[in-house]
Amino acid sequence: MLHKTPLHQQHLDAHGRMAAFCGWELPLHFGSQIEEHHAVRRDAGMFDVSHMTLTDLAGAGAWDLLGRVLANDVGRLRPGQAAYGCLLNERAGIVDDAIIYRVDSDSYRLVSNAATRERVRAWLHWHAQGCAVTLAPRDDLAMVAVQGPAARAKAASCLPPALRRDAAGLASFESVSFGDWQVACTGYTGEDGYEVMLPRTDVQVFWQCLEGAGVRPCGLGARDTLRLEAGMRLYGTDMDETLTPLDAGLLWTVAWQPEDRHFVGRDALSKRRLEGESVRFAGLVLEGPGVLRQHQKVRIEGLGEGTVTSGGFSPTLGRGIALARLPPGAYAHCQVQVRETWREATVVKPCFVKLGQSLVEGIDAIR
Repeated sequence: MLHKTPLHQQHLDAHGRMAAFCGWELPLHFGSQIEEHHAVRRDAGMFDVSHMTLTDLAGAGAWDLLGRVLANDVGRLRPGQAAYGCLLNERAGIVDDAIIYRVDSDSYRLVSNAATRERVRAWLHWHAQGCAVTLAPRDDLAMVAVQGPAARAKAASCLPPALRRDAAGLASFESVSFGDWQVACTGYTGEDGYEVMLPRTDVQVFWQCLEGAGVRPCGLGARDTLRLEAGMRLYGTDMDETLTPLDAGLLWTVAWQPEDRHFVGRDALSKRRLEGESVRFAGLVLEGPGVLRQHQKVRIEGLGEGTVTSGGFSPTLGRGIALARLPPGAYAHCQVQVRETWREATVVKPCFVKLGQSLVEGIDAIR
């Protein structure tokens, strides 16, 4: 049986087209995926992301535990700051990617993926043995992402009064809390906005308030095209336990300093790094009409082949785009096998759109 979020009935009442996703029944769209995508890029949209896994870590040993299981360094975070990073296994394969929030001196919140819920919680409990840390699953909380250039202004009146002023001044990867409410300047769209964690008992009123303020409900379809345009990886598609941060273009999330910090997978990842680059993780833009899809073959003359890891149509650019693992090298063009035909594509940095603006030279965002 599929899990349901506390907003499930409201999605049905709004004629959301429901779909199964990682064991949950969630809205795919509410009529038009393209219009929902453009609403986020041009104004404000909201997503029910209550399926995400929230885990609170508290106690004197929380810092030590997170320093060992995350490849990024939580020791650099001050209360109210957050970081994105990967949990690795001993072979440096990615157990999951997550955002870690430092709430106060000895308290943290980890937000990880729905698909890895049981695995990540078991992983944390295993490594927490002997540590002075308490792990608390926060299944009592819901989560709503409000994203877009007008997201902050439209969401302001729906937040608790005690949070409004501080939330308005948040910088990227900062958060503020009041009781069981947490407002974070994070997201999965490449736009400004908030991710709001709040009691499940409050989320229906919050959602209705946002809708009344002109924030458009959006589904999984728009969430995927938005994250793809922003070059954000999807677990299980662009990365998994068999792939390292090097393979997924996420080496920038690994903190090698201080040198004496031993995190799980460090030795294996360091060895791969010293052996030299073996993979180029890049973005692809199809030069003609068409759509790029996962598992399509990519070839680079004289260098070999690669594969598309995530692909789709970019509503903002009006082009087919993709993320791909390719042979190393400084080339700018390749060919992608679309059905039975090899099509020309341009190789770019794996981020296509940010804050509504095209990052691809020669291609403007559709306004």
